[in-house]
Amino acid sequence: MHTDLVAALDIGGTKIAAALVDGRGRIRARARRPTPQGADGATVLEAVAEALGELTRSPAWPTVRAVGIGSAGPVDAAAGTVSPVNIPGWRGYPLVERLGALTGDLPVTLVGDGVAMTAAEHWLGAARGRDHALCMVVSTGVGGGLVLGGRLHPGPTGNAGHIGHICVDVDGERCACGGRGCVERFASGPGIVHRALTDGWRPAPGTGATAAAVAAAARAGDPVARAAFGQAARALAAAIAATATLVEIEVAVIGGGVARAGEVLFAPLRRALPEYAALSFVRRLAVVPARLGTDAGLVGAAAAALAAGGAAEFGPAPRGGPRPGSP
Repeated sequence: MHTDLVAALDIGGTKIAAALVDGRGRIRARARRPTPQGADGATVLEAVAEALGELTRSPAWPTVRAVGIGSAGPVDAAAGTVSPVNIPGWRGYPLVERLGALTGDLPVTLVGDGVAMTAAEHWLGAARGRDHALCMVVSTGVGGGLVLGGRLHPGPTGNAGHIGHICVDVDGERCACGGRGCVERFASGPGIVHRALTDGWRPAPGTGATAAAVAAAARAGDPVARAAFGQAARALAAAIAATATLVEIEVAVIGGGVARAGEVLFAPLRRALPEYAALSFVRRLAVVPARLGTDAGLVGAAAAALAAGGAAEFGPAPRGGPRPGSP
């Protein structure tokens, strides 16, 4: 199947990315649209259709054999529906059915965005060759996925590893998911910006209040910006340590837009981790940046579709490198 392509979608609260991906994880064409903010379900689907429409104009489109979707969650992979916390227009939305109709009834495979990122990093990235791993997407929201015993572990509905909604503050504020004190409230891009603005940080004139702007201020030594990233790092450290204690992961891989802050995030995270990962069997836990960058969701969505089509087991390439024609 390496000569055929997958139309992959990475759907989040900020952007809708689409790509044509081959059986070795290489992106052959791509498109992108902003996610309509506060829009109804049909309007969000229109943005997805526009991105897909751009791909259909590629000369390679006739070789597309399947569609893979990595969506912000929660998702219900069995039912083919999505209810992303940060896309309020989609609640129990029949995305698989709608995408099938848009693509001429091509087979459609749905996974959560964290699971997609995990599949990609286990196949070709920082978790390759690791039998027990947590991979996280830290961006507009916070998602994740698990590799246990050398295999991806999506769970019955495709949401296992959704670490963003682990509680790290039992008396914390309400999260959009309905819970309290979730990791996402502290460590997501909007969470970091909220903390910085609340404590008095202001973006430079002519720039927006974004996590990237807070990161730039932190690099320049702004104490409020550094404190906002410090709080995010502690929340992530607590959640990673809890996960490691529960299932004995050996590595935590962190990607997404917030992770592009680099050592502004990773340095305080590594300092905080020993405070929470105190038991002997989790003290050697490694925390590393993802390798596939913003393409991880697309590559992982393609891996899911390839696996569903029988191209290969849903999981990593052999340790010596990917087999030609399989993920």
